[in-house]
Amino acid sequence: MIKKLLMLFKIGRKLSTSGAISSIYEIYTPPLGIKILLFIIGFSLKEKKNISNLSSGVKLCNALQEMGTTFIKLGQFLATRPDIIGKNISEELEKLQDKLPPFSINEAKKILKEELGEKNFNEIKNLSEPIAAASIAQVHFAKINDSNKEVAIKILRPNIEKIFNDELDALMLLAYIVQFFLKKTKRLKLIEVVQLLREITNVEMDLRFEAAAANELKENTKNDLGFKVPKIYWNQTSKKVLCLDRIDGISIREVENLKSLNINVKKLSQNIIQHFLRHAVRDGFFHADMHQGNLFVGKNGDIVPVDFGIMGRLDKNNRKYLAEILYGFIKRDYKKVAEIHFIAGLIPKETSKEDFAQALRSIGEPIFGQSAKNISGGKLLAQLFEVTERF
Repeated sequence: MIKKLLMLFKIGRKLSTSGAISSIYEIYTPPLGIKILLFIIGFSLKEKKNISNLSSGVKLCNALQEMGTTFIKLGQFLATRPDIIGKNISEELEKLQDKLPPFSINEAKKILKEELGEKNFNEIKNLSEPIAAASIAQVHFAKINDSNKEVAIKILRPNIEKIFNDELDALMLLAYIVQFFLKKTKRLKLIEVVQLLREITNVEMDLRFEAAAANELKENTKNDLGFKVPKIYWNQTSKKVLCLDRIDGISIREVENLKSLNINVKKLSQNIIQHFLRHAVRDGFFHADMHQGNLFVGKNGDIVPVDFGIMGRLDKNNRKYLAEILYGFIKRDYKKVAEIHFIAGLIPKETSKEDFAQALRSIGEPIFGQSAKNISGGKLLAQLFEVTERF
């Protein structure tokens, strides 16, 4: 408990000196008792100079970025909940970048040798300096057995499991405190969220699971035209090391570069949606972290995903419900969509099906026949949150 409290004290100092306390007061004005608690754990400290002109969202984003792994991931989650933290802060947290300074190539070689053994380590040639460094791992390029086949090697940061679990223990205590005093966060289920974050990230920290996920997705999609999953090199893969094909492609965020290669970006976006739904509905196994940083496009237009640490599964019934809900929306059959929600157990039985169908109609009708540029994603998301809170 002392260790957790010390960690909370450090969190308080960082939020205070970064000026991020203003973000908390923008979301919620706590009662006197909480103010005293915040004062005790360090929120009373003065903020740094030259940051007074920054918005509360920017201050919170900078604070979470500086605190590292656990807090970056927490911020990325909070960014998806503008209904709780407000639109302005949510938009700033979307900018959180999971990037940290790399550890040395000598440390990387030491980990590779310990994890893979002398023989498999010696098959790795021309290991590059780190080309990307995130909070959990960093990536190097190399070749295997002097061949022209280039690979990417992902290596976990030293001691990352202990660091992450210690920080999560403190966050769990903070979640209990926040949920007890801030009643509007109860439906956020912060305690369950922290526990889920622990489970997901502990899987992420065993790269054998990520390798297995990539391998399964590759087998499922081997006949899917336009979708290519990198090959895994098992001899150079372990709990702390993942070796797979180097991607020769362009990040999907580089739209102008894609256009310069005569890639039809409209068709590309349609393909992404269709592949994702195909994997979810047909296979019940899909990439659950398919943001723009994890998608590349080959010169022939193939979609190439990376980072298979977070995958999703749907059982047969839920795949059927998902398909029927999507089809119901397409056919504008809101009563049918409402009925499926009840059958799937997504809505409490005592709720009025007619009221829920009416709410679904209020979401669907305004966007039918509209082009994407005429639809406000922010307003639509806000309405979806209002409906989920009500029902």
